[in-house]
Amino acid sequence: MKKKTHLGAWLKPGISVLIPLLIAFMPAEWLHIPGITPVEQRVLALFVLAALFWILEPIPIFATSVLIIVLELILISNAGLQPMRQDATGAALPNLIDYREIMGTFASPVILLFLGGFFLAMSAVKFRLDQSLAAVLLRPFGQKPKRLLLGIMAITAVFSMFMSNTATTAMMLAVLAPVLPLFEPGDRGRVAFVLGVPFAANIGGIGTPIGTPPNAIALKYLTGENTIGFGQWMSFGVPLVLVLLLGIWLLLTTLYPARTPALELKFKTRFLRTPKAYIVYATFVVTVLLWLTDFWHGMNSYVVSMIPVAVFLSFGIIGKEDLKNISWDVLWLVAGGIALGLALEKSGLATRLVTLIPFSGLSAMTVLAVAALVGLVMANFMSNTGTANLLLPIVAALGTSGLALESTGGIAGIILGVTLSISLGMSLPISTPPNALAHAGGDIQTSDMARAGVIIGLAGLGIVFALIMILSGTGFFN
Repeated sequence: MKKKTHLGAWLKPGISVLIPLLIAFMPAEWLHIPGITPVEQRVLALFVLAALFWILEPIPIFATSVLIIVLELILISNAGLQPMRQDATGAALPNLIDYREIMGTFASPVILLFLGGFFLAMSAVKFRLDQSLAAVLLRPFGQKPKRLLLGIMAITAVFSMFMSNTATTAMMLAVLAPVLPLFEPGDRGRVAFVLGVPFAANIGGIGTPIGTPPNAIALKYLTGENTIGFGQWMSFGVPLVLVLLLGIWLLLTTLYPARTPALELKFKTRFLRTPKAYIVYATFVVTVLLWLTDFWHGMNSYVVSMIPVAVFLSFGIIGKEDLKNISWDVLWLVAGGIALGLALEKSGLATRLVTLIPFSGLSAMTVLAVAALVGLVMANFMSNTGTANLLLPIVAALGTSGLALESTGGIAGIILGVTLSISLGMSLPISTPPNALAHAGGDIQTSDMARAGVIIGLAGLGIVFALIMILSGTGFFN
């Protein structure tokens, strides 16, 4: 029995390391990827290593992220190990990545957006703003766990239609914080609540053209006769969000049913009346308003997120001891995901893999299905924005390929279907910043997120496919 236990302890890390090593050192022709370079082959091995480590968790997932960044610096950067930067003749390898770009992932704008969210959450807890917000926003939904979860998800989805999904998640997790302790010990309903916030934020952004970066990128290719206006987008985007939101709510309440019969929201709704409390309230309101009105003042969500950091540190609202409580592991986790996406893009591997798909020989419906599935898979392992930037230009080029695309609404239908599918990638903590924020609390495991995320992704693909068929049949794209 002890031998089996000992073997089992080494099985996960053994498999997780052996497969990437085989990919890294096997002859390039065995991979059947024409033209793959040594740097691209190493990136492919790192991608497989990261996927296995994040899914099987032989080491903590934030440690995996740091490991990936270090391996990238050693193996594929222009300041890495000398033999790794040269081919057999001693010539410099092409497509090596600038080490400053890899290290820069630790200070990416996304990381700083997280930092701003952490500061807001810490100050909200410290001055009981989270309890006051929870009481105001959740009171209309009663005390039944199912209704409360639906209310939290609906509020999150509406906010994320008009402001950063990450900022929405940070705010709503602060609202959720005083609710979680009300569950009975061991109640898996907590998992449903924690997953409901990031999933609703990811889905809510689909509702408007400005809700997610992939939507905005898609608009660059939806021009001329394929133009889709703001109102037109919302005419199908909002109903799609409602269908997906209800589906996810039913899924979460089925997978993780709550044992606690009622959540009695007995919060102290009396606002503190100290000078520092007023600063927290004002900063919270100003930050959220600036996130909502970025189209008017021109500052993006990353810039706005630094305002609470500066204000709270300057006025002593967040002190040295508070900084020790920041979830630095989450920041490292996200940095690893950004670094992996950077390597896939800068090495050229992502483009090479995508262009290997023989779109030109497929029917319109098959093109949509394959491209949407590729977008979904890619979005689980790299940023949605990076996935859209890589995939949409290739998909848009199909409009000039002579393919008969009428059955899917022409090229506009394909672009729209792929864009919506990219937003369904939410199976891992590194898939989206909202996922990473939710995972930071320690209330959910990676397996919990993957279990629900895979189902949402695959079922969502079917719903998106049906939507494109309906829009095409009604002449929406004409």
